[in-house]
Amino acid sequence: MFILTLIIATISKLISPVLGIGTQQNFPPNLTPDEERQAFLEMRDGNEEARQKLILHNLRLVAHIVRKYYSTSKNQEDLVSIGTIGLVKAVDSFNIDNGARFATYAAKCIQNEILMNFRAQKKHSSEISINETIDVDRDGNPLAYIDVISSDENVAEEIERQIMSEAAMKCIKTVLNLRERQIIIMRYGLCGSRELTQREIAELLGISRSYVSRIEKSALEKLKSALGG
Repeated sequence: MFILTLIIATISKLISPVLGIGTQQNFPPNLTPDEERQAFLEMRDGNEEARQKLILHNLRLVAHIVRKYYSTSKNQEDLVSIGTIGLVKAVDSFNIDNGARFATYAAKCIQNEILMNFRAQKKHSSEISINETIDVDRDGNPLAYIDVISSDENVAEEIERQIMSEAAMKCIKTVLNLRERQIIIMRYGLCGSRELTQREIAELLGISRSYVSRIEKSALEKLKSALGG
């Protein structure tokens, strides 16, 4: 929480250059791929300064998304702060071993956080339509949820996947017993682990492959029921 507060304070100081007002001379530069990877490795070892570095040096990405999709919004400063929360979540959840580019992953998390904020604002007033206007573009044309959701990198699919993943992980932690949770995590490569076959899991746990299969099937049925499937 302290680090997030510090980041938000830094954003407040940089908010004018972030939104294209004035110069970007003092804006933290992007990290090189090698610097970025090294920072993630250090963060994995518990280095909080490396985590803060990754957040600060990717603030340009938040600014880019706000300028691109919400250029006429009256609350750009708020959107930058909200988008930065998505950036923090991206830094904390990114797996450098999966081969994806961090910028691509982070952009989706930032968009997700901003869209979820719009949804929260509308939640108590009425149901949200994907065709509902949320802003206007630079040419004065209406900008609806569908325009943002169907933007670069298939954001809508990623948002849906992330929401379902979060719900599934919550169920895994609360619905399954220890052995079921252990097998599901190893079987599907969750929590940053490598995906294993039933035979590999059986060897690691010292049980039969058929027993692993039965536990996996039972666990999946529990998860399906808990998720309303």
